[in-house]
Amino acid sequence: MPPLAEIAQLVTLFAAAFGAATFLPFQSEVVFVALQLAGEIGLPALIVVASIGNTLGAVVNYVMGRWIEHFRHRRWFPATEAQLERAQRWYGRWGVWTLLLSWAPFGDPITLVAGLMRTRFALFLALVTLAKTGRFVALAWITSQAGG
Repeated sequence: MPPLAEIAQLVTLFAAAFGAATFLPFQSEVVFVALQLAGEIGLPALIVVASIGNTLGAVVNYVMGRWIEHFRHRRWFPATEAQLERAQRWYGRWGVWTLLLSWAPFGDPITLVAGLMRTRFALFLALVTLAKTGRFVALAWITSQAGG
């Protein structure tokens, strides 16, 4: 495959992984598995690109969480005071370790709450990177097992 085509596929994977980690309706798994099965790009490159994209998408949620309280009392704000307080209590109870669940479909709000709760960014980044990379490593393994 020409290098330009590989770059285009990796950019597509990055964009899908990035979008999937935000509140946008993206599915990075489909793109990842399709590229893995095509076998034209090495698996380590797929895992690294998908993990970086997915982690950076979670960073967007974190940054949104850091600034969300500035808009808390606006009429258009998407969460009620009770919902925000419940999210803060939940995160306060379970702590930063919930970021290890950021790989899951329900993980996007956790990354936003981490920003809201002012989690240290280095700790946030380490836990989310571990979770997101683990997700793509597991997906690659499952795909390789299913594909023979």
